[in-house]
Order: sequence, then C-alpha cells, then structure tokens
Amino acid sequence: MYGYDFRGYVRASLTRRIMNRMKAEGLPTITALLEKVLHESGFLERLLNDLSIRMTEMYRDPSFFAAFREQVVPLLRELPEIRIWHAGCATGEEVYSMAILLHEEGLAKKTEIYATDMNEKALQAAQKGAFPLKKMQQYTKNYLKAGGRKAFSEYYTTDRQYAYFKPLLDDNLIFAQHNLVTDGSFNEFHVILCRNVMIYFDNNLQQQVHRLFYGSLASGGFIGLGSKESILFLPKGLHYEEFNAQERIYRKSNGAG
Repeated sequence: MYGYDFRGYVRASLTRRIMNRMKAEGLPTITALLEKVLHESGFLERLLNDLSIRMTEMYRDPSFFAAFREQVVPLLRELPEIRIWHAGCATGEEVYSMAILLHEEGLAKKTEIYATDMNEKALQAAQKGAFPLKKMQQYTKNYLKAGGRKAFSEYYTTDRQYAYFKPLLDDNLIFAQHNLVTDGSFNEFHVILCRNVMIYFDNNLQQQVHRLFYGSLASGGFIGLGSKESILFLPKGLHYEEFNAQERIYRKSNGAG
C-alpha cells in the first residue's frame, strides 16, 4: 500500500522492532498493528522510525575516515568532478563528516554528495545539519582520530542545545528519498558509502543491493562498507579489488561495466 518492502530484512531484528512497537502502543496482536498501519494517520511514520536504521555518529569508525583521507582522496584529486553517494544516510552525521573532510582536502567545490535514505523524517533532520551539543565532545575526539586538521568547533555554530553545521557545508549536499529495496540507480558515482546498513539485510537482499551499487559505480570507483560488512555476498560477475580490506574499502575493477 505504501511502497515499503521489509521482507528481505534480517528476521530477528525485524521481529524485535515490531514487538517493541506493539508494546509501546499496547497492541495485543499483529492484526491490531496492521489495522493501525492501514487506518490510523501518522502510525506508519512511527513504525518506519522503528524499522529504519538510525545508529550513527560523526566520524563513526575514525580509522575508516583516516584511510579514506590518506588513500582514496589522492586518487579523487585526479578527477575533474566527484560524485559521492551516501546510501542509507539516516540523520546525516557521516554525510557532514565527509563534507568536512573534502573541504579540508580542497575538493569540496568539485564534489557533489548525494545523501539518501528511505525515512523522510530522518532526511529532514539531516537537511537541518543540527546535532545535539552534548555529543560534540565525542564527535571532536572522532574527528581528531580521523585526521582532522582544524579545531572542530570552527565548523559549527551553537545554541544551548544544538550544533549547526549546515551553513558552511551545504553547497555540495543533495538530500533525497531513496529506498535501497525498491528503487533503482539514479546516477553514476565515483564513491558509494553504505556503512552499517546491509547487516540488517538477508543474503538475497544484500546481493540485490550490491548489484544496484555495482551498476551505479564508475569503473575504478570506490565503495565503503561498515566494519562488520564485507563483499562475501557479492553476486557472480561483480569484481572489486581489496583497496583497504581492514577498513572495508573496495575498488571496482578498471574496465568493469
């Protein structure tokens, strides 16, 4: 009815999230939950927030960003323009992390970052570029471990509750709704980042998404996965080089279509 398909998600995680929503709503059965999905305005949004992947932070896994800066950026410099896709960007912390990194490396002006998620509410939060001020201490530590070169506070303004990153970094950010399960390719990219998303997908759905990424990635382009993800579930015929296996950075083989 709404165009969302969760059949390829890991069953245990899906069950746990649905049961938590039933408990929060005081619902005795799955049938009662379905009734609310079909007939109660606003309920679907609450359920989608439960089912969406929202675990994120700025410079999550700092060593990944350090490796990207040191090893991938020098190769991106050779390109006349750079297109990056953050797939499953949630509330945008890693998107702004990458935008800062590219700004420091002098690549921001020739880069477009496409940040997508299926959850419209998460995208709205990402577009604001506002993150809780209480998290800035940890984010600053992550930034420095990732090879940050300035005082992190130079990148945001604050009030008593939030740090606002948007004004400095928004020129090359494009936020759009995209569902990895049901939507197709929409551009050719030099870098695709989908970190800590596919761990929630079963094998068949991982293969489907890998085909989507492979078809969206330029020859010689890079894909970055999460620390617990790998290319073990690649469909046949998809070829990558292990660019940095420890940080889960892979490069599409030159000449691959």
